[in-house]
Amino acid sequence: MAIKQIELPVEFIKENWILPAEEGSFYVTEKTPFFAVEDIRFLTGKPPKLIKVPEGEFLERLEEYIANLENKIQHQEEEVQEALFENLLEGSESPVIQLLNSILLKAIRGRVSDIHFEPFGDRVSVRYRLDGVLHEVNTLPKNSYPQVVSRIKVISKLNVAEKRLPQDGRIRVKTGNREIDMRVSTLPTVFGERIVIRLLDKSAGVMSLDELGFSPEDIEKYRRIIKRPHGIILITGPTGSGKSTTLYATLMELKSPAKNIITIEDPVEYQIDGINQIQVNPQINLTFASGLRSILRQDPDIIMVGEIRDFETAEIAIHASMTGHLVLSTLHTNDAPSAVARLVDMGVEPFLIAASLEGVVAQRLVRKICENCKESRKPTEWELAQIEKYSGERPEKIFYGKGCEECMGTGFRGRIAIYEIMDVDEELRSKISRNVETYQLRNLAREKGMKTLAEDGIRKVLSGLTTVEEVLQVTQV
Repeated sequence: MAIKQIELPVEFIKENWILPAEEGSFYVTEKTPFFAVEDIRFLTGKPPKLIKVPEGEFLERLEEYIANLENKIQHQEEEVQEALFENLLEGSESPVIQLLNSILLKAIRGRVSDIHFEPFGDRVSVRYRLDGVLHEVNTLPKNSYPQVVSRIKVISKLNVAEKRLPQDGRIRVKTGNREIDMRVSTLPTVFGERIVIRLLDKSAGVMSLDELGFSPEDIEKYRRIIKRPHGIILITGPTGSGKSTTLYATLMELKSPAKNIITIEDPVEYQIDGINQIQVNPQINLTFASGLRSILRQDPDIIMVGEIRDFETAEIAIHASMTGHLVLSTLHTNDAPSAVARLVDMGVEPFLIAASLEGVVAQRLVRKICENCKESRKPTEWELAQIEKYSGERPEKIFYGKGCEECMGTGFRGRIAIYEIMDVDEELRSKISRNVETYQLRNLAREKGMKTLAEDGIRKVLSGLTTVEEVLQVTQV
């Protein structure tokens, strides 16, 4: 059924039982009130032709109307996005548009993860986050900044007139064969609106476990944990430590035609063929907890929950893991043993944690030394002391990045993860069920071969992948 006449709000149709049909006519039922017909007469300027149908047929046609309307809206959005691709990448004669385009394109080409526009008293700072560190790359005149803000709001479909409240939007850009998803966040400050744009390269694909930075013994241990038929596996660390990347790599490892894998995420960062992914939407009450309940009715083998944020989600996830499902999720903790205390703080009983927890992986990201300008030197006494403390070795040389064009003079290019893996065995379960202190869990796990984050980081220093300062900075030693 083509919508050729007028488009009515779905709420109006449901309340008044009147639905656009072919041009000049409307479907009605015995429930259609007289004033609704008069409203249509007023909208169209002529008496509508009414086609009376049974309620069941009306509801079927309403479903078809809604589906066609959604398809039309999606098509319109795609047309707007295509126009935006061309406008953003081809540029314009407007100086403001040219300026913003150059900032965005430079960020895309430079592997930047975030762009910060920060207004101050007499200037606006533009900073790029590259490999986890912010670098100031430009300064904008204060008088031209409102035009830049308006341009960003227009292309990210935000309210240009609203300057007092934070807003969130989105821009999608194609450049060559790369598709970049940009998440825009505005925040009012005393000097104007601060804007952060997060860049996500959709074409980058999902990394494999072998590419993440696991040491040979750690990847063997982790693969052994994730091959277990049920239980809960937690990836922990602060925001921006690569937890989602590890989860996606794990799903790629576990993906199989014989497995039903369902995820619930906020947001869905990468779409993986063969895996059913759900986007959290609090506006319609689709939360991690409610989504997880629905997932359990879909006969899953493996469930991935983007983050355990509250007791309700934790409780459902743990019970799911105890009823034959393998559950993967994330927590915000400083190290692997602290995950147990975090779940207890949420209200989960220690005996449930002991019965369900199979393993915890804590991780951080450290910058990798740029291979283009990598050089060796003799370590300082302080560096030797730190290396010896965590590895027992005193190397004659270590590596650093001298700085070049490829790494923007930083000496680093790209990042690699450092890991701490706690494999939960019967002895650890016994300690967890008795709710012992975190330091006792940590000591027992280390006796059983767990390498700490700092120890794994120093091993990567000895391998020439990173520096002592990088490791100690992220492990907070």
